Amino acid sequence: MEVKKLNIIITLGFIAIIGIMIAQLLWTRQAYNLEDKKFNQKVNIALAEVVEKLSGGKTSFTENPVQNISNDYYVVNINNEFHPAVLEYYLRTEFTRFQINTDYVYALYNCHSDKMIYGKYMSKNQEAPSDKVINFPKHKNLIYYFSIRFPDKTTYLISSLRFWYLLTFALIIILLVYVYSIYTIIQQKKFSELQRDFINNMTHEFKTPLSSILLASEALNKNQIIQEDSKLQTYTSIIINQSHKLNNHIEKILNIAKNDASGLSLKPQKIVLLPFIQEIADNLQQKNEDLILHIDIEDHISIIADEFHFTNIVYNILDNSMKYCETKPEITISSGKDSKGLYLKFKDNGMGIPAKNIPHIFDKFYRVTTKKSDEVNGFGLGLFYVKKIVQQHQWKISVENNIDKGITITLFFPF
Repeated sequence: MEVKKLNIIITLGFIAIIGIMIAQLLWTRQAYNLEDKKFNQKVNIALAEVVEKLSGGKTSFTENPVQNISNDYYVVNINNEFHPAVLEYYLRTEFTRFQINTDYVYALYNCHSDKMIYGKYMSKNQEAPSDKVINFPKHKNLIYYFSIRFPDKTTYLISSLRFWYLLTFALIIILLVYVYSIYTIIQQKKFSELQRDFINNMTHEFKTPLSSILLASEALNKNQIIQEDSKLQTYTSIIINQSHKLNNHIEKILNIAKNDASGLSLKPQKIVLLPFIQEIADNLQQKNEDLILHIDIEDHISIIADEFHFTNIVYNILDNSMKYCETKPEITISSGKDSKGLYLKFKDNGMGIPAKNIPHIFDKFYRVTTKKSDEVNGFGLGLFYVKKIVQQHQWKISVENNIDKGITITLFFPF
C-alpha cells in the first residue's frame, strides 16, 4: 500500500474515532443532566407528599412548600409543629416509593427559638451515623420547617449512569488499541521494507561476483590442461556445482523478496500429473543415481496450476527428501481421490521431523536443529516458498511422520 493512502486511512480513522469519542462524552454529559433533573423532580414530589401527610391533608400553601436552595439542599416549609419520628417515617416511605436510594441528612428548625431542634444522618444501608459534618443554614422567612441534604448525590448520579461510563471507557480502550495498532503497522512496514531492501541489496551484490566465478570456472574447465588432469577437473567441477547451488539459493531469496513486495503472479493452466511428475523425477535421478522413485499416479489426472511454481513445489519437496536422508533415498509419489478433492502424497524414508517442530517447518528462515541439518546447506526458505505457492493456489499442505521412517507430505487440491 502506498504511504500516502496509508496516511489518509490512518487520519480518517483517527478523526472518526475522535468524533465518536466527543459525541459519546456529550451524550454522557446530557444523560447526567437528565438524570440530575429526574432526581430533583422525584425529590420535590416525594417531599411534597411528606408535607401533605404531615399536614393531615390540609395544606394551604399558595406557593410550593419545597424549595431547592442548591444542587443537593432542599428546604421544606411546614405551618405547624411535627415530631421528628413521624417525619423520619414519612421520609423513608416516600423516598422508598420514588426509588431515591441514596444517603441523606435531615434537620428540623424552629425559628421562634432560633435553633435547630433535631437532625439525623440517614443511610440507605442502615449503618451507624456518619461522622460527616453537614451545615444547614437557617431560613429567615420560615417558622417551622425541615431541610434535606444529599451529600452523596453526585456519586449516586454517576453510579446510575455506569452503563454510559463503561461505554465511554470502552471507546477509550478502542482508541488506544487503534493508535497502538497503527503504530505497530507502521513499525512493521518499516521493518519489512528494511528487511526487503537488505535482502535485495545483499543478493544483488552476491550475484555479480558469483557470475564472474561461474564464467571463469566454466572457461577454465574447458581448458585442455584441466581436461587432461583429473584432479583439476574435479576441483573445477566442484567450483561450478557449488556456484550453481549458491546461485539457486540467491535466486530463491530474490523471488521471496519480490513476492513479499508485489505478490505472486500466477498463470494457471491444465497440467496432467503423471507425465509432469515423471519428467521431474527423471531429471532428479540423472543427478542422483542412488535415488529410488516410485510413482503411483493414475493416468489422465490433471490439475489447474502455474507450471513454473508447481514445478518448484515438487522439486523442493523431493530435494528435501533426498537431502535429509541418511541412507539411499527412496520416495513414493502417489495420488488419491475422495468426495472433497485430489490428494498427492510424497512419502520418503528420511530421518523424520520431531512432532514439536512440524508446525514451524513452513516458517520463513526456520530450520530444524539436527546434526544432519548442520551438514546440509540452506536458508530455511524452500518450504516457506512451497507454503506460499500452495496458499496462493488455495490448496492445502500437511506433513506427518510415517510409522516406520521418514515423513509424508500431502498436497490437497479441492474440487
